[in-house]
Amino acid sequence: MQMDSVVEFRRWHEKAAYEKMPRADTQVVTSGGLIIPAHSNVLASASPVLESIVYRPRKHWQSERIVQILGVPSDAVVVFLQFLYSPSRQLLSCLTSLSSEEGKGAIEKYGIQLLALSHKYGVEWLKRGCEVGLAQGLTAETVVDVFQIAKLCDASRLYRRCAGFVYKDFPSVQQSEGWRFVQKNDPRLELEMLQYVQDVDQRKKRWWRQRADQEMYRQLSEAMECLEHICTQGCTIVGPHDKDPPPSKSRGAACPSSRTCEGLQLLIRHFATCSKRLSPEAKRMWQLFRLHSIICDLPDSCKVPLCKQFKTKGRIQGKGDDAIWRLLAKKVVTARVMSSLAKRERVAQLRKPYLPIRKGTKLS
Repeated sequence: MQMDSVVEFRRWHEKAAYEKMPRADTQVVTSGGLIIPAHSNVLASASPVLESIVYRPRKHWQSERIVQILGVPSDAVVVFLQFLYSPSRQLLSCLTSLSSEEGKGAIEKYGIQLLALSHKYGVEWLKRGCEVGLAQGLTAETVVDVFQIAKLCDASRLYRRCAGFVYKDFPSVQQSEGWRFVQKNDPRLELEMLQYVQDVDQRKKRWWRQRADQEMYRQLSEAMECLEHICTQGCTIVGPHDKDPPPSKSRGAACPSSRTCEGLQLLIRHFATCSKRLSPEAKRMWQLFRLHSIICDLPDSCKVPLCKQFKTKGRIQGKGDDAIWRLLAKKVVTARVMSSLAKRERVAQLRKPYLPIRKGTKLS
């Protein structure tokens, strides 16, 4: 494979010489002792590190510039040089510089070595292409090795992809040979990967908890609207506090939420007739009245029961308890505002006029 690659590369140079291209003036020496001809201007334009090497002062007896690329197989160095000779040095051309299949095959076979070389010599477009190729081919057997090289090469995108893969399929990763090697030889990397898995798990739990809290605040906000609606206008089986209940299956006004409204009506009827105010239903209704009294700004004209009593008689006991209820009321009001804005946005989208596109119209 080494000789075939080098022969192919030499043939390319012979073709370039036949087409009156500049002669190769640089020799690239690999760890296997192979000498690969190259052009100094190509290397310098592709890599700032190689530019400083090829243009450094030479000894008087040296006729050609010599660049040593060590630490990786010779085939990987040949592929690296072929990428540097690609006509368009961009991310998309990184996988298609030789050809689509050959480029992807090179990334698949020498991706780790190419990532190390592109990082060492500052070839950013090739480094990004290697990150994309390696991320697409991650498996439970290779993810630990790729994770380690991504950390050493400061490949942040690939590092996050590897960490996410470890989190999603951690049991399979633990059975891999790479994980066993890390446990024996690199406990610091093992601790870092375990810490990342734990942090992601805690973030997900915190996100679900916050989502559940937001849903609870939204439901309480909806309950406050229905409570004011029932006590002011009446709905189905419970009327305003100063009027008789409306006839069955009739409504005083449009109900904001029928399901929540029906549940509140049952709680209100139970609260009005309950002889033991310690029942769970009565406690729940008492808490809703208490929450409403904190949110309400007009207790004198409010028709919700116990609103004025909670305001004037100071039923809230203790400063700490008062602060907790006020914080809850603040979050409920915020949820009400956010829900109202979301409804307005949906209504505005529904009211947008539909403009048919005529045939032959060009879309910019």
